[in-house]
Amino acid sequence: MRAGQPVTIVADVLPNHTFKGHVASLAPATGSRFSILPAENATGNFTKIVQRVPVRIALEGDGAKLDVLRPGLSVIVTVNEKSPR
Repeated sequence: MRAGQPVTIVADVLPNHTFKGHVASLAPATGSRFSILPAENATGNFTKIVQRVPVRIALEGDGAKLDVLRPGLSVIVTVNEKSPR
């Protein structure tokens, strides 16, 4: 994934509407790297764990429909990774 790739977003609040946008930026590290107390594994066991990388998406389109989107809503985002930008 990289900045500039197009995305489509479907939100629970408007399930019949598809929002469009693009990847604006990706964080330089996973969210756990920025936590106050990062999890350290001192046991020597290297278990793979899920890590999340924050991604910022710039939305495009009709402002009236964009107004229903709020932080914390459930959405499904699809990134077109085949697009060059």
